[in-house]
Amino acid sequence: MYNFIHISDLHLAPLPPARWWQLLNKRLIGYANWQLKRKASVPTGAFEAILQHIRRQTYQHLAISGDLVNLALPAEFDRARAKIASFGAVQDISLVFGNHDAYVPGALALACTVFAPWIKSDSLVTRAAFPYMHIRGEIAFIGVSSAIATPPFIAAGYFSASQARALSLLLQQAAEQRLFRVVMIHHPPYYGATKGSRALWGIKRFQKTVAAAGAELIIHGHTHLPSLVYIQGKAGSNGRQKRVPVVGAAAAAQKFGGHKPPAGYNLFSIGKNRRGEWHCRLRRFSLKNAENAIGCVVDVDLLD
Repeated sequence: MYNFIHISDLHLAPLPPARWWQLLNKRLIGYANWQLKRKASVPTGAFEAILQHIRRQTYQHLAISGDLVNLALPAEFDRARAKIASFGAVQDISLVFGNHDAYVPGALALACTVFAPWIKSDSLVTRAAFPYMHIRGEIAFIGVSSAIATPPFIAAGYFSASQARALSLLLQQAAEQRLFRVVMIHHPPYYGATKGSRALWGIKRFQKTVAAAGAELIIHGHTHLPSLVYIQGKAGSNGRQKRVPVVGAAAAAQKFGGHKPPAGYNLFSIGKNRRGEWHCRLRRFSLKNAENAIGCVVDVDLLD
């Protein structure tokens, strides 16, 4: 059995001091939002409680689906790098970026440099940083980036045609090796997940890629919701149409009692049955009270 943890939307706090000239852009609005609202919703105690609970689990890999920081300040990236390095060995962690990690033009390129050890691909199908593939045992973690810089009050993501082509190649390579394919992306790749100004641009392209090449599991963040939907996958050898589970996560630092679900994480257990077919179990753990007690709130098998 292979176990991996999924966390998302860390929004690491506290926000470091910013120089005045660093706020002469979209960051000014984000800074005000942080001071007036967001800061109160992500106390450091909630995230530390989640981390302590995760450390007591038995797992082989940690997947982080974006929004490591808040305003994409260089000092935030440095702090986030140190924090992620404390989670475990580089080869045991995979991550992708979210809209807050690409908050202003140039931020995404800096993020790719700062977090390069965690996004280095085991299979080169493109010169771009994304998508990448990490092969760990019989599991392929495939990271896709939906993070782009957007104007104020827009938090959308984008899945490009070039990423679609490269993703298709990686999915096919992993299938040829009979690996369990986990696709990581920040924005939810299905319709109706959130309003248009926060949605993924390129949902149809993403879903067509998965339907043609196949995948076993898709994980995402962005909405701060512990969601579960299914999209169409590739038909099996018996002609039966497969469904691919798409799993979201609560924000990893959200306080208990707010307007969004409290902080939590997903624990996936992957293995094969006697017929050699993949099975995947999802257990969700979440804060249960204001004292940051944590318990299992969902336990479900995902694959048909």
